[in-house]
Amino acid sequence: MCGIAGLFSPNPDVPVDQRILEAMARQLAHRGPDDVGFCVQPGLGFGFTRLSIIDLTTGNQPHHSEDGTITSICNGEIYNFRELRRELESRGHHFRTQCDVEVVVHLYQDYGADCVRHLNGQFAVAIYDANRHSLLLARDPVGIAPLFYTRIETGSGGAWLFASEIKALLSHPAVRRRVNLTGLDQIVTFPGLVSPTTLFAGIHALAPGHSLRLDRDGAATPCCYWDLDYPETDDPATGRPESFYRDQVEERLRDAVARRLNADVPVGFYLSGGLDSSLIGALSRAVRPQQDFHSFSITFPQATIDERRHQRIMADHLASQHHETEFTPDAIISRLRRAVVCAETPLKESYNTCSLALSALVHDTGHKVVLTGEGADELFAGYVGYRLDASGARGGDPGDIETLLEDEHRQLFWGQPDFFYERNYLAFREVKAGLYSEAVAAQLPAFDCTREPVVDITRLQNRHPLHQRSYVDFKLRMSDHLLADHGDRVAYANAVEARYPFLDLDLIDFVRTIPPALLIKNDTEKYLLRQVAHQYLPPAVAKREKFGFVAPGSPYLLRQNVDWINDILSPDRIRRQNYFNPQSVERLRRHCMSTETQINTTFEIDFLMIVLTFGIFTDAFAMPDYTG
Repeated sequence: MCGIAGLFSPNPDVPVDQRILEAMARQLAHRGPDDVGFCVQPGLGFGFTRLSIIDLTTGNQPHHSEDGTITSICNGEIYNFRELRRELESRGHHFRTQCDVEVVVHLYQDYGADCVRHLNGQFAVAIYDANRHSLLLARDPVGIAPLFYTRIETGSGGAWLFASEIKALLSHPAVRRRVNLTGLDQIVTFPGLVSPTTLFAGIHALAPGHSLRLDRDGAATPCCYWDLDYPETDDPATGRPESFYRDQVEERLRDAVARRLNADVPVGFYLSGGLDSSLIGALSRAVRPQQDFHSFSITFPQATIDERRHQRIMADHLASQHHETEFTPDAIISRLRRAVVCAETPLKESYNTCSLALSALVHDTGHKVVLTGEGADELFAGYVGYRLDASGARGGDPGDIETLLEDEHRQLFWGQPDFFYERNYLAFREVKAGLYSEAVAAQLPAFDCTREPVVDITRLQNRHPLHQRSYVDFKLRMSDHLLADHGDRVAYANAVEARYPFLDLDLIDFVRTIPPALLIKNDTEKYLLRQVAHQYLPPAVAKREKFGFVAPGSPYLLRQNVDWINDILSPDRIRRQNYFNPQSVERLRRHCMSTETQINTTFEIDFLMIVLTFGIFTDAFAMPDYTG
């Protein structure tokens, strides 16, 4: 994968300043330190920074069609490129390189905007059609690869900018810097941001599974070309035995791993000590039994959160060259600012700093690609909420007025009065109003992120409760949090590409058909996946319960009495910036300074961490104070 950036003017006669394009590309150099490429012509500018993984010598971008009318740049990997290439060559297309993403320009020639429906991979693409003078932007179905865009006004009319990271957009002099209050409210309310919202007013994230066509008449036409679609609950049961589903999951997951081991550079894997990453490592060894694999783990000096025993069990089992880096809580302070800058958003937890250290370890061994176990929990019912859904547990007195009001709000927000996700959002509005400054709180009805649905609620109707939760996890937790600030940004900060076998489209398509009773059985989370794992993993790992790592939060950071942290949280600064209530922040600070205070971010919100990292965010990106 790499970094992409560009500019498109609907007016095909407007010249593009290559110096600005080069400045945008420089902001993405960490994503692609191996090479750069540009395409500049009236009305269009493409910039590309390359992390060389496939076709190391001739695979630089942009790519062009045979007649030169189609030009593409792609941040990503196309895992089914060999099948696509054979098909395209049989229809007369000629390729100039062995690079996987060269298939994009040829697919566009045959299928137009529908070309993205043929891709199985992680990608963000920009495709310029010279005959139409139009630009197509598209992001992979799950949202592994990021893509941001904004419209600017110039002396010769409007233009569109796009890039893999917002930093590149901000380097354009016409882009304004303002805090998007709805984005801030999403950080406070949900696991993270929800595309298309960002923390920057006027800058949008292209949503997963979406494309956007920009035309010469100024039109911007969005399209949802893929969405996670579970079967309706009244669909007839297949009547197939459990072994059928177990074997199909194993086969498809094995194929997904094999596809992601394709590279012209070494591919390693993370070992957290848990089921998911261990299974990915074991399948890697099964697919390539003779390969010299390297594995990577992070350890901690505190026994309560350290997993090195299980990590080493797996490393020995897989005969991998194992690398560890011990992460002390003090390292959080030294890495927190960089984690926020990478994420381009405030954070709710500090564990992104651990992820930064882990990807640095991968980079320092000379690796560019690493496989991870991300996505298994959301697909195979791995969180405690799924088990509660399966048991039918639901709190609240059905005749209580507060419960009735929350049910009414859930009906509006989810389209389901009995779907509960994390908290009661109606009651939570009062908490948020107390956290925000008086000026911001007065505007809460206008920017409250729960005032209207943030997902397609038709995808929840008539679905099983486990499927409902999975869909919402994909939309609110996966793409813009786990795959973004906790995935893509912290990996590429160290020029490392993370790959996600559990998020393979063929695997997802099959998991959709698995009866929910096999996802959680005998009160066991990820039951069916564990049946696969028992064939590959040592019992100590295969039978291990989910270990929820919780990194030290704001109470720990405040007790270190660090000057810059104290300054960001000082009443004078909070009052001057005018986003948060200084009295509320001070009460939180005093509470966190208590030696007994602990915050379990799995179940609680670390509000002070949000305030602290928001302060880092506003400093790093020169965001203005709130003036109403």
